[in-house]
Amino acid sequence: MRYVSTRGQSAPVGFVDAVLGGLAPDGGLYVPQAWPLFTQSEIAGFAKLSYAEVAAKVIGAFAGDEIAADDLLAMCREAYATFTHTAVVPLAQLGPQVFMAELFHGPSLAFKDVAMQILARLYDHILGRQDRRLTILCATSGDTGGAAVEAFRGRKTIKVVALFPEGRISEVQRRFMTTAAEGNVACVAVKGSFDDCQAIVKAAFQDQALRQAVDLSGVNSINFARIAAQAVYYFTTAVALGAPERSVSFCVPSGNFGDAFAGYVAHRMGLPIGRIVVATNSNDILARAFQTGRYARGVVQPTISPAMDIQSASNFERLYFESVERAPDETARAFAAFAETGAIDLPPNARAAMAGLFEGVAIGEAETARTIVSTLNETGELVDPHTAVALAALTHVKIEGPVVVLSTAHAAKFPEDVARISGAAPALPRGVASLADRPERFDRLPAEAETIKAYVRAFAEGQGS
Repeated sequence: MRYVSTRGQSAPVGFVDAVLGGLAPDGGLYVPQAWPLFTQSEIAGFAKLSYAEVAAKVIGAFAGDEIAADDLLAMCREAYATFTHTAVVPLAQLGPQVFMAELFHGPSLAFKDVAMQILARLYDHILGRQDRRLTILCATSGDTGGAAVEAFRGRKTIKVVALFPEGRISEVQRRFMTTAAEGNVACVAVKGSFDDCQAIVKAAFQDQALRQAVDLSGVNSINFARIAAQAVYYFTTAVALGAPERSVSFCVPSGNFGDAFAGYVAHRMGLPIGRIVVATNSNDILARAFQTGRYARGVVQPTISPAMDIQSASNFERLYFESVERAPDETARAFAAFAETGAIDLPPNARAAMAGLFEGVAIGEAETARTIVSTLNETGELVDPHTAVALAALTHVKIEGPVVVLSTAHAAKFPEDVARISGAAPALPRGVASLADRPERFDRLPAEAETIKAYVRAFAEGQGS
């Protein structure tokens, strides 16, 4: 299996190099040179397997012969043993044909754990064979940083620098990062938005001197291994609801578009998916793109669903590349223009291709709050604001057949907002309750690429773990 850049100016690489590299040297994102395909009987057979076994098959389709099947299965079993529910991603029924996939049973109570726990073990396996050390730089709008710190803390071959927008994530989200005491972890509160953090990460990856000096890698959803791991729960939930004999639709709360793009990946691998509803909050760049054909950056608005407070969705570039029939020159032109002007007008053929699977809905703060209350009253489920955005979006579309709403975080990650809105305090898992008693450790820096690149280099070259 070989991987190519969406911008076409980097040489194809294998799975291991794509995972360790994260972003392609030309600034593009890696995608498989050809999509692996499961037969309908193979997909049906997933019903007999554990979550870890399905994960090993799905991720293994992308790893090819670069990672032994037995090694990958062992890694998947170890990764998903860290989850508190034996099903890993259980389904709850909320109503006729409406189901909720609980993606929050991992160590940091968010869907990012599903990919990050296996990614950490992939890194350990690969780096151990290469006798190599890496520096991971990630930007987080709330959950990626916590999941990365939980997965990589204390690992001797890796140092982690997590950037988060100061004052724009919940206290629990912040504390999952900043209470880590291990010396291989550094957290930075950036005086800006998540989009500022993400732009700084991209600038760092395009600085070839820095990449070589600290052996830089990324675990944001720019890393294709993250996407591959997230595609797994599309298969497991759909099969539980009757796939591949019938199609299943999904409603996905989305900011950086990685979780929704993972659904596209599962679809390309043969899973029959009816629709993917992309639900955004008032930071609606994705919803507007699907509704109007114009992908245009707006001003980031702080909301009660902060992980979605994004106006530049990295993974949209992957979908654009696929929708223009994998034309790298067109993709490079479009995203160079987006970097300069903040807008892309989707070509008619690309817009039509996207509309075949995707639709977008934006939900405001008031409707999000009402949905938290109505969901509790009608189903007994206390959901977090991101899940509420997806549940609200579902009421604005018409979908036939079963639909799965991805519940991306535990309500306990947003206890103040959830309690204020619903009048019910979310039960705090033991690990969350103890976060408040641990000291925090982080630095504050301006949203300046050169300043943060210097910080990363100094930390990576220091004497930490």
